[in-house]
Amino acid sequence: MVLLTMVLTKYAVIDSIFFSNLSFKNYTLIHTTYLGITLTYYQFTLLALSILSITAGGYIINDIFDIEADKINKPLKVILEKSISKKKAWILYYSSTILGLFLGTYLSFTIENSLYSFFFIGTILVLFLYSKYLKKTLIIGNLIVSLLLGLVVLITVIFNEPKAHNSNLLEVISNMATSIRLLLITITYIVFSVLTNLIREIIKDIEDINGDLKIKAKTLPILFGRKRASKVAFFFCAVLLVFLLIILQSLIKEYVLLTYGILFILLPLLYFMYKLWSSQSKKDFSLLSNLMKVIMLFGILSMVLFRLK
Repeated sequence: MVLLTMVLTKYAVIDSIFFSNLSFKNYTLIHTTYLGITLTYYQFTLLALSILSITAGGYIINDIFDIEADKINKPLKVILEKSISKKKAWILYYSSTILGLFLGTYLSFTIENSLYSFFFIGTILVLFLYSKYLKKTLIIGNLIVSLLLGLVVLITVIFNEPKAHNSNLLEVISNMATSIRLLLITITYIVFSVLTNLIREIIKDIEDINGDLKIKAKTLPILFGRKRASKVAFFFCAVLLVFLLIILQSLIKEYVLLTYGILFILLPLLYFMYKLWSSQSKKDFSLLSNLMKVIMLFGILSMVLFRLK
């Protein structure tokens, strides 16, 4: 999902906005001249590998700290202490994380933006703190991991936004308008990613309440009960619904995007909310978690439509 988000953000959204009418000889658009795409294919590959390595490290460290809870929540899917020892898991964590940090820092210095390396350092620290402490806290852990998912879109845009060469006022205005459009699209996908993942994280906490009780976590369903936690998730669904309606309203003349949004995102969300209101069992919440993953996937795939316009 992370790799798909990065690839579509760059090659479907950014390229379609900046280079749809591109003259490949001098990177010239109508009224707009660009010095070129910030990242080459090689550099983008480094960025993707860096993010994927850090993400993999996050999953590993999360499994290490969650092993006792996972033995209860998903006993058949536990790998640690069965197929792989804790010691080897720690080695994999350090190897993956250090590789991701090295690649990200190297790329930042290569493109002469060394401050960008703090994105990778900060993400690693936050993932560790999340797995060790914050995951057990009320809503904070859910929000942090959701923001990190939205950060994938932001980092991809920041690293890949073309550098503009402004030779006259018309080009300045054109460049500004294009950048504002990209900013609005970026914010839209970040908000969508954060809200959908936040809802899914709450659903997963409800689903995993038994294992979380053993590790003395203070998640939403543990402190307030499954029913109230599901109503909180429903509230965020309502927020997401209002957000989607606003976005769809703005796409009233973009028939393809509008139709796609209604059929593959809005209607599944309404069905999700309907099922959420009456869900009670672990199986119900497991199905809801998978359904939200499908909604998230369709949201990401909507980026392809920018390429087809």
